Amino acid sequence: MERQRGRGRARDARTRVTVLVALAANVLIAGAKTAAGLVAGSPALLSEAAHSVADSLNEVFLLVAVRRSRRPADTRHPFGYGKERYFWALLAAVGIFVMGGCFSVYQGVQAFRTERQESLTGYVAGLAVLGVALLAEGASLVRALHQARREGAGDPALRTVIAEDSTAVAGVLIAAAGIGLHLVTGDVAWEGAASLGIGLLLGYVAYRLAREARDRLVGEAVAPRLRDGIRGHLAAQPEIDNVAELLTMRLGLDSMLVAARVDLVPGLDSETVELVCVRIKRSVTARWPQADQVFLDITEAPGPGEGSADGGGAGPGP
Repeated sequence: MERQRGRGRARDARTRVTVLVALAANVLIAGAKTAAGLVAGSPALLSEAAHSVADSLNEVFLLVAVRRSRRPADTRHPFGYGKERYFWALLAAVGIFVMGGCFSVYQGVQAFRTERQESLTGYVAGLAVLGVALLAEGASLVRALHQARREGAGDPALRTVIAEDSTAVAGVLIAAAGIGLHLVTGDVAWEGAASLGIGLLLGYVAYRLAREARDRLVGEAVAPRLRDGIRGHLAAQPEIDNVAELLTMRLGLDSMLVAARVDLVPGLDSETVELVCVRIKRSVTARWPQADQVFLDITEAPGPGEGSADGGGAGPGP
């Protein structure tokens, strides 16, 4: 168990570095995009600036999530604070939608409604800013993907960074296309279309991230393959006659709850039942270290005159 915690702390340290890299890139890029967008009066650049500002604030949320989710369990939260990651990931999704998506759509609508020709002064600088943004966002995305390949993408903080950086790269390309067409045709409607495209893209990404966070917060079961493995492990124990029901729930990245209702073979006395439950729970935790909360409910009582199991051993794993 201590080894599992050590791996979790090391993973969190790498995730913090990944989030900090993305935060630094977005803060610098947001300032450059804002300045270039105001000088050029470009809706597409201003939409991308709002996108980068939203990403910067969201990465602050993710840093808070990584820190708070590692707090140990206490009397108010006996299963720990692992779900804090999903709560802050949900806030990040809301931030992407409100600050990035809605503002981009607003800029697009305003571009379509305006009758004046936008000044092209500063557009060359704006394109240069987008080029730098593409390199910075691409580098941040490569780092996040490298970490995900090594460790998996189950961490909501890491998944959010990957989603933000991927969307940022796509948004830069859309904005550059809109600005380029505006320069060629002189029609600002191309930038309006680019802003709308960025807004719709951000709205979709925010929806996907929010749905994932919601599923974790309301109590999502572990993956079917893992659940089947646990069921098979329990059914293979010689003292278990039948696994009547198996319930699982993710409590965090390194924590899950396993609650099983099992029928034991007849003829076991109450003392043996208790020892069997302890051994089985330990075997589950040893095979799946993240199963740190294991409960067994014994539905088959011992034989006549041999005592009562009464849910013997129905407690958390060691």
